Amino acid sequence: MTQYSILICDDDKALRRMLKDHLTDCGYDVTETANAAHLRDALAENEPDLILLDVRMPGEDGFTALRELRKTSKVPVMMLTAANDVVDKVLGLEFGADDYMVKPVDLRELQARIRAALRRSAVQVTQQKEAERLHGTVAFGDCRLDLDGARLFDPKGDEIALTAMEFNLLKVFARNKGRPLNREQLLEQAHDRGWEAFDRSIDLRVSRIRRKIEPNPTKPEVIRTVRGRGYIFG
Repeated sequence: MTQYSILICDDDKALRRMLKDHLTDCGYDVTETANAAHLRDALAENEPDLILLDVRMPGEDGFTALRELRKTSKVPVMMLTAANDVVDKVLGLEFGADDYMVKPVDLRELQARIRAALRRSAVQVTQQKEAERLHGTVAFGDCRLDLDGARLFDPKGDEIALTAMEFNLLKVFARNKGRPLNREQLLEQAHDRGWEAFDRSIDLRVSRIRRKIEPNPTKPEVIRTVRGRGYIFG
């Protein structure tokens, strides 16, 4: 069972503790932050599956934090406020909030709304992946592979040179996202039967691909090594 992560951003320490204790008991991995600055620090470390964001906080308020967040992230955000104000709700939704709850929070309702938000998010991710597949592009980290045009592009949209075998290997990884592949499987699916199954030159090819798509090729995160099994994408 997947353990979802939730980030709470609220200046009320007692409320944060109550929410964290309850949501942890419900099986979530919960992190607390007290203000928008700490929220950004936490997001830089790891993006959660959902954010509970207080509207009225000292300094930068929740609306401003949400507006900035939406420039780079689609993570579900549920706004929390002590004011049952229609204007606040409208603003939150216009800035990109996924849901809205008024304090004091009913914990059973909160849990139900969180489950609903996570379900909607999962559907959106699936739809996005399907749209990418139908349009013939696959994301490899910050790079994008055009399956139809056999071209690889960096985050700025500039083309990265690929050999035919590198493209074939990337296609194999794209078709098997999340599945470990050994050398024999990679060679067979890349349709290069001129190599021996345990030819180490495939490791060289993967190394070259990593230099093109990985932010840090010495610590690969896009195409990872699975010790004793081979490689895995995603």
